[in-house]
Amino acid sequence: MSDLDPQLLRVLRAVADAGSITGAAAALGYSQPAVSQLLQRAEQRLGHTLVLRGARGVTLTEAGVVLADHALHVHAALTAAREDLDAIGGLTRGRVRIAGFPSASSTLVPAVLASLAVSVPGLSTSYVEVEPPEALDLLRRGEVDVALTFTYVGDEVAAVPDPALVTRALGRDPLALVTPVAAVPSGGSVASGASGASVASVASGASVASVASVRPGGPDHVRAAGPASSVAGTTVVDLASQRGARWIGGCPRCRGHLLASCATAGFTPDIVLETDNAAAVVGLVAAGLGVALLPRLALATTVIPAGVSIDPVDEDLARRVEVVVARGAERVPSVRATLDAVRAAAALLA
Repeated sequence: MSDLDPQLLRVLRAVADAGSITGAAAALGYSQPAVSQLLQRAEQRLGHTLVLRGARGVTLTEAGVVLADHALHVHAALTAAREDLDAIGGLTRGRVRIAGFPSASSTLVPAVLASLAVSVPGLSTSYVEVEPPEALDLLRRGEVDVALTFTYVGDEVAAVPDPALVTRALGRDPLALVTPVAAVPSGGSVASGASGASVASVASGASVASVASVRPGGPDHVRAAGPASSVAGTTVVDLASQRGARWIGGCPRCRGHLLASCATAGFTPDIVLETDNAAAVVGLVAAGLGVALLPRLALATTVIPAGVSIDPVDEDLARRVEVVVARGAERVPSVRATLDAVRAAAALLA
């Protein structure tokens, strides 16, 4: 086994990801001839063919795949060894790279980074915002150390478990129906010039003036409201009440969940607009251009403008928020400290 080295595993992982020696060389910052020669020498030493070269690029042989699959584990073990050595007497240095989804960027991530800045001031941190599939790809390629992701009920049916990754559940993120307040009761008025209210103040139902809202495709109803003309309901809303509404879709995973949820409710939503920007969604709803489903994390830091109603939907529609790392990475002190900070930040989901 002395013929194996971490560099070879890293190169094979890059070849698997890029589908070509040229692409792998570019990703690693090597020259193409250097990568080719490294692979040829490794094949001679090991007595196994590692790559198959063809007109359309290269593919890994079974032996190549076996070695490439160990790349993340070996990288995590070496990083753990380095940081354990550096951190004798306490974690004083290190690096952790985090990836997360958009609504985590303004909620979970600030709490995690702030916690690390206090608990491990010598730790270098970086963050990139991407959707869950891209975050997992970055993790597999060793470009990030910790990924904050989410899944919906049913996602696991189509997913193939990745033995190279470890997923931990953090909590549930309930969804809310966001609709325009289309009417006010006789003699009433919707306050104008209000600066708006965040969902944190609206969702509690505190200090809200009485308004009657007409839901597109649904019955009129009256709820308690306050000085801000945003309205928060406490009664769970059936998606079928929005059968005739125009819908605003989100990211591909959220759009798929919307389609599946509406199908369960007996209809196909008319998705006319798409954006994964929560503030944009709320603005479009306020303009009367559609209705939408948004998770609580996305609404937590979004100002809810006048004329927007937020109502809970079936708890079964909630998404699961998760943290994912490479198998073995939990032994790395910087990753372990980050996971502790993530678990503490998950209180925001309660």
